[in-house]
Amino acid sequence: MFADAYEKASCFTHPVIISTRHFDGTVQCGCGAFVAVNKEGWILTAEHIMHSFFAFQQHTKEINQHKIQIKNIEQNSSLNSKQKRKKINKLRPNPKWITNHSFWWGHDGLALQGDILGLPDGDLVAGRLSPYVPSMTKTYPVFKDPKSLRLGTSLCKLGFPFHKITATFDETANTFQLAPGTLPLPRFPIEGIYTRNLEVKKSPDSQFVAKFLETSSPGLRGQSGGPIFDVKGTIWGIQSHTRHFPLGFSPKIKKNGKEVEENQFLNVGLGAHPESIVSFLNKNNITFTLSDY
Repeated sequence: MFADAYEKASCFTHPVIISTRHFDGTVQCGCGAFVAVNKEGWILTAEHIMHSFFAFQQHTKEINQHKIQIKNIEQNSSLNSKQKRKKINKLRPNPKWITNHSFWWGHDGLALQGDILGLPDGDLVAGRLSPYVPSMTKTYPVFKDPKSLRLGTSLCKLGFPFHKITATFDETANTFQLAPGTLPLPRFPIEGIYTRNLEVKKSPDSQFVAKFLETSSPGLRGQSGGPIFDVKGTIWGIQSHTRHFPLGFSPKIKKNGKEVEENQFLNVGLGAHPESIVSFLNKNNITFTLSDY
């Protein structure tokens, strides 16, 4: 059912790899997806993809403050060496401060330029990649007209789950190095039906009432920011997160000789609703194609 749509969506669905190095020297990697919206290099993804970068900005301020505290202690002539060392040891830096951060936007050398446009309530963010070459995306997406949605419609999510991503940090070059075999990242689709809508209370500074589209299947790690599309490849949503609803029964099974209850849940996916997407793109004057159905 989704074979043709999968081929079309694969053209405009790209991976984003997030690499972070921490104060204690550890390196972590995560993965999401983004949609190339138009030939000008505009993209859409989930706002929470950017959270580690926002944390990095905050941590940079905290690290600089930590360094100032150390410097002030070291320059305090009223303290001897032992007293200085004791005071410095009491500062206790956060081992998980992010000291280095990197996004890899599907191709080497690409970076977001200018302002990052966000709709936090709707878990949407838009940015413009540079230097962007239009031929990097063979087919650009069509977005669903929010005036004509039908509950029960079969939809598909696409992203990059189930793939191990690791990296090291080269201090000499001041850059992250992905482990051999990391690229290319394999895509993985999962189908579900459009089940319900969820409206989020508008924050005081927001011009939009953020809405989410629910599907009967979960979004998988690595699919955040990727498209939710129909059998024509038209985008109905941008994958945001997964919710878990208890089913109200707990069958008993034996584990290691002990009887335990297994709680059962229905996992559903939530993505930015086409009303939110279309309003967001229009508000920010980002060119896109709207469906005729």
